[in-house]
Amino acid sequence: MEFNGRVILEGDLKGQAIVSKQGFNILASCQKSVMANKKEVICADQNNAELYNKNITGKVLCLPKTIGSTTGGMVLQTVAEMGSAPAAMLFSEEIDSLAVSGVLLADIWNGHRIITVDKLGEDFLESVKDGMEIEIQKDGTIILEESK
Repeated sequence: MEFNGRVILEGDLKGQAIVSKQGFNILASCQKSVMANKKEVICADQNNAELYNKNITGKVLCLPKTIGSTTGGMVLQTVAEMGSAPAAMLFSEEIDSLAVSGVLLADIWNGHRIITVDKLGEDFLESVKDGMEIEIQKDGTIILEESK
């Protein structure tokens, strides 16, 4: 399956999906790992049963949108600086300004690109599954590998 979205930060990548069909609270998800200076971010948001206790480091995070605190952008930049950010963030909806600020600061200040594409649509979020291999192309094309 193939989807096309709006590129926020381009890149070519093949990676493993981790999926949340509800809003992703960046602070609640990452704060424990950041405060403990962990090398991996294990989602600590107990209100997100799909991601709770899962490792999001280096994964392709597929979600509708981010929610929560105004510190979300700073937390994204911090996990990137620590080397524990997701490899990519794919949004079914439009990315919010706080998440944009985080991925841009991570890229500019830390040289750590979190490939980001938004406006992929509801069909994308309904089609992608945890563990699925995803190919991301620079032009915002997202290819989901079908299960064998």
